[in-house]
Amino acid sequence: MNMTEMTHQDALAQIKRGAHELLLEDELKQRLASGRPLRVKAGFDPTAPDLHIGHTVLLNKMRQLQDLGHHALFLIGDFTGMIGDPTGKNTTRPPLSREQVLENAQSYRDQVFKVLDPDRTEIVFNSAWMDKFSAVDLIKLAATHTVARMLERDDFGKRYKANQPIAIHEFIYPLVQGYDSVALKADIELGGTDQKFNLLMGRELQKHYGQPAQCVLTMPLLEGLDGVNKMSKSLGNYVGITDTPQDMFGKLMSVSDELMWRYLELLSFRSIGEIAGWRAEVEQGRNPRDIKVLLAQEIVARFHSQQAAEAALAEFEARFRQGVLPDDMPEITVAGTNGQIGIAQLLKQAGLVASTSEALRMIDQGGVRLDGEKVSDRALQLKASAVVVAQVGKRKFARITVN
Repeated sequence: MNMTEMTHQDALAQIKRGAHELLLEDELKQRLASGRPLRVKAGFDPTAPDLHIGHTVLLNKMRQLQDLGHHALFLIGDFTGMIGDPTGKNTTRPPLSREQVLENAQSYRDQVFKVLDPDRTEIVFNSAWMDKFSAVDLIKLAATHTVARMLERDDFGKRYKANQPIAIHEFIYPLVQGYDSVALKADIELGGTDQKFNLLMGRELQKHYGQPAQCVLTMPLLEGLDGVNKMSKSLGNYVGITDTPQDMFGKLMSVSDELMWRYLELLSFRSIGEIAGWRAEVEQGRNPRDIKVLLAQEIVARFHSQQAAEAALAEFEARFRQGVLPDDMPEITVAGTNGQIGIAQLLKQAGLVASTSEALRMIDQGGVRLDGEKVSDRALQLKASAVVVAQVGKRKFARITVN
């Protein structure tokens, strides 16, 4: 195998790192062998103004492709955002107004360059071509697919079988997303596993319009801090990229030792070999908390600065290591009621106190801490999916997940 082939193989391994599925690998090999920079598309509908690190799984993959010399097309779906995509939902998502779309789009622009290389990124809006579509153009686009084909999309099929309404305009969404690939002449499109139907639509429409069909790379949906549900602000199991360095560091240190490797695979820019070396060291007895610190510092430095990462580590150590977190700290799951649990009940269920009255007494005495912060509010409620390190007194610790 010559050096060029080796380079292509290394590039392919980097592209596939952490990915769920690559369609079609042989086609991507041919495009990589051409030597030209590939046009890499990923679309974001500006339905929410803030990103969390779950969103950056795609952005990280785009950055890896940029580092391999390829051109990123960061598509803000301002036109599709006004249609409303129900992906993963069983109901129609309310469309956004033009003002909401533009406001949220600006927030995206302000945040994405914390990950992407601005010199290799082209930010595009699909209204640039869709606003020029006539009614005839849209009807011709709709004529490329049947209703039966649309019902193959999982969420549409489930809603149809359950006799839940599907608005006609919702069928337009995957068609427009697919046409975006035609307009941009995309070589490869990235998306979450829940976007596979829409990504393949791009391949089909490119063929219909006489273009080479894009390759499709699906990325897994990152689990939240609870290690169970998809990362989501509504579930409270997220790390926001605008979180303070201290909050970001503390949240990442709270993940389980097993989930840590998942985060390293999908979020870290460290090499595959380096991470494999760390795993071997942990198997030989190294404390996984050491690796977690490296992960937390890397993520904080990416979204803030190296200085902020060092300060966050120092503060974390001041809060926790002075109390000496035990290496065998138990991991406990407690059950909430109606999506939340009171602090006293949480401590009792975790076995850190014998009764809720003891919990309240310890709070009054200043002997209860959550993630290093002293708890003074007896009525404090924690939401389902919350993950905290609880301390009672000087010696009782537990990492608690709320169900």
